[in-house]
Amino acid sequence: MKHLFFFLLTLLGASAAQAQGVLTFEKELHDFGQVPEGTMATHEFRFKNTGNQPVIIANVQASCGCTTPDWTKTPILPGKSGIVKAVYSSAGRPGIFNKTVTVTSNATTPSTVLTIKGNVLNKEQMKSRLTPAQLAQSPRLTLDRATHDFGKMEAGQALTARFKVTNTGKQDLVLGAISSPCYCVGYKNVPSPIKPGQSAMVELVYSQRKLGLQQEPVTITSNDLTGDAQLTLSAFVLKDLNAGSMVKESATSVPFK
Repeated sequence: MKHLFFFLLTLLGASAAQAQGVLTFEKELHDFGQVPEGTMATHEFRFKNTGNQPVIIANVQASCGCTTPDWTKTPILPGKSGIVKAVYSSAGRPGIFNKTVTVTSNATTPSTVLTIKGNVLNKEQMKSRLTPAQLAQSPRLTLDRATHDFGKMEAGQALTARFKVTNTGKQDLVLGAISSPCYCVGYKNVPSPIKPGQSAMVELVYSQRKLGLQQEPVTITSNDLTGDAQLTLSAFVLKDLNAGSMVKESATSVPFK
């Protein structure tokens, strides 16, 4: 009986040790190939829990700030699937890249390293590698207007301007990073690719702290090989917007309206 008791304990211990989740990725490396500069190179690494216990991903850490990860946050039950998404910002980063994201979880293998790589080409390099027919098939970015005036705003206030972007080309239009001298303009939400012939509303968030009349040139990069989109955001920035604030207009102090 004593030997049988120890045998059962050993068997139960072995069963407990085998009860664990297993993250099985479809692949652990993705090669983007040639990436037009300015686009957000995005890939979803898909995986399945092939173990017998739920898996929880605790963290996904990128090897650099140019790669933004996202992942399935809910527990992945046995037999279910999930994703780890890696987004590489190619704006201002021409040349070959090789970046990693490290996935940490409670799976049998607690740490898995995923790799993305590719070669970022500027627009001139891309154009030189395409035939006239291929260039004719490329996407085209068209804005409904080139300026937006916020009027009077308070310093540090975050205001949103909506622009209609139309893809007049023949391939998906992918919007990339936004640049401005003040570093005070960004996307409210990362825009999705725009199909040929379709339009989308793109929201830009503007937060300026310099006082007075401001005119901010903004560049929106994309995979449109003809060039980047240019627009201007304007505002008259006040220290505050209280009713008692005074604004000098034409050398005469007038109450804020």
